[in-house]
Amino acid sequence: MSILRHSMKGQQGGTMAGAGGLGVLLAGGTIVLAFLGGDWLAAAYTVWMLGWIIGPVFSGGGDETLRPEFFSLLGLRPQRMAAGLLVAAFVGVAPAVSLLALGGLLVVGVREGVAGALVAVPAMVLQLAVFVLLSKVTVALLGLALGSRAGAIGAGLINGVILAFLGQIWVFMVALGQGGQIPAFVRYLPSGWGLLAVQGQYLALAAMAVLIVLLLAAWAALLARRAGRSRPSTRGRRPMRAATPHGAVVAKELRSWTRDLVRNHQLAFAFTYGVAFAAVPLLVGISQLVPLAGPIFIMMAAAMTSNAYGADGTAHWLTLMTPGASDVRGRQLAWLTAVGPIGLVLAVVSTAAVGGPWPLVMAATFALLGGAAGLVSLMSVMALIPGIDPRNRGGNPLRTSEDDGSATGMAYLMLVLVAVTAAPAVLVALRYGWWGVPAGLLTGVLCWWGFGLLAERRLTARGPELLHLMRTGRRPDSGKPASGAFDLPGNMSPTQRTIVLICGAFGAIPLVPQGIIAMVFLADGQLRHSWFLATYMPPALRWPVAIGFVVLGIAMYGTALALWSRAKKAAAR
Repeated sequence: MSILRHSMKGQQGGTMAGAGGLGVLLAGGTIVLAFLGGDWLAAAYTVWMLGWIIGPVFSGGGDETLRPEFFSLLGLRPQRMAAGLLVAAFVGVAPAVSLLALGGLLVVGVREGVAGALVAVPAMVLQLAVFVLLSKVTVALLGLALGSRAGAIGAGLINGVILAFLGQIWVFMVALGQGGQIPAFVRYLPSGWGLLAVQGQYLALAAMAVLIVLLLAAWAALLARRAGRSRPSTRGRRPMRAATPHGAVVAKELRSWTRDLVRNHQLAFAFTYGVAFAAVPLLVGISQLVPLAGPIFIMMAAAMTSNAYGADGTAHWLTLMTPGASDVRGRQLAWLTAVGPIGLVLAVVSTAAVGGPWPLVMAATFALLGGAAGLVSLMSVMALIPGIDPRNRGGNPLRTSEDDGSATGMAYLMLVLVAVTAAPAVLVALRYGWWGVPAGLLTGVLCWWGFGLLAERRLTARGPELLHLMRTGRRPDSGKPASGAFDLPGNMSPTQRTIVLICGAFGAIPLVPQGIIAMVFLADGQLRHSWFLATYMPPALRWPVAIGFVVLGIAMYGTALALWSRAKKAAAR
């Protein structure tokens, strides 16, 4: 409780308050579903469970304020340590918001009668314990997998598939022929056992208790493995030979791409996500998204590596001590070498599989490669988030930064910025066909050169300050703990924070699926597709509705950016 109380102060407290406000809104929406009947509430709890499982993967392994390593010298048995950490895990904003969402069980229980109301309370507690333990076991398994290259790649493949399926959940609803109804099997997933219990199937309570015991035992065993898993590698390494400082940077970065298991995991995740997200609609006969596999992979790879300098930690001193080393250009070339061939091959294969549209896909691919190579370097020096040195990552390799919430926000912002760099080439391709390809090449080269030049100048001018920031987590001019350049300023009101979080989190829904993708369907004559509203409208309203959604999405992002910028300027005065 003391840790939570202190964390509620300052900027971190404001961020937690904003995130909590957004969570309360989602929890309220979940409770509303309890009044609708059917399996809507069970489906909502499935989403909450998946959020607990997948969320920590993209936020540095979740909240690890109390790390198992802190207690390694106390001689605690793994079972006792796991039980204590489980109790501590219930203290926080996320568990409180989830418990509020589970209040829907109480609503259903009251409607079922006195017995249902009495069962609802223990069902809520047990269901929350299931969510928390599933999250802890998943993170522990993934951390264990990241101890080997095969495990890192396998974990990336699994995570990419799961997140892509979540993003395309509507496809499975249509494919199962439910016509907008929730499949009945969601009630029998672990996330629905609490609902079954309050509806009279009391064995579900015993099932949750047994599952909790099994998960706790599994977590304890994984904690024991985590405590003793760090071993130095004794395998011989081929020496790096480079004739120039620039070549040394390229060689160092390429070796990092092959040896750093976190980067292996990130690249495998981006590849699998791009393929799965584009291919899943084939289940319902929609092939228009297949050619987007390559561009989606490039965007996701850029987002996953957006804090490149921060993730490398204090290794930046090597560059400062090497006169004439062009670190930015070397990193850009290495990034293109690692990501570019995969993105190009994936774009060509996926486009050939459905027969086009070649100009649009190739224009977007070339523009995205250049834009991503430029923005990854620029963002990582302009908005650097102090990271943990790779040699000090400890038992949780997912934790690459002390402020993984800011790193996650930076990744989302990178997705938007990289997509914007491809917009001019895509517009030319839509209007003039193959002329979009040279436009994409020109746009990519300009973004690579221009953004790289800005990053190099920033690195040259502020190199020692950035090294100080990475070493201490504090800016030299203020002595205060550093925050990401895109964090929510501490002078924002809770209402403003909530607005920024809602607009930033949900702005992509009207902009991309309901706007841009709907326009693609309309241009191709594909009507009445799943949840794309514009395809169901009368002919005179189809394009206005799609354009309206695009405007709405841009307005949401613009509102979030305007509120953030205004508060940032006020805080700097």
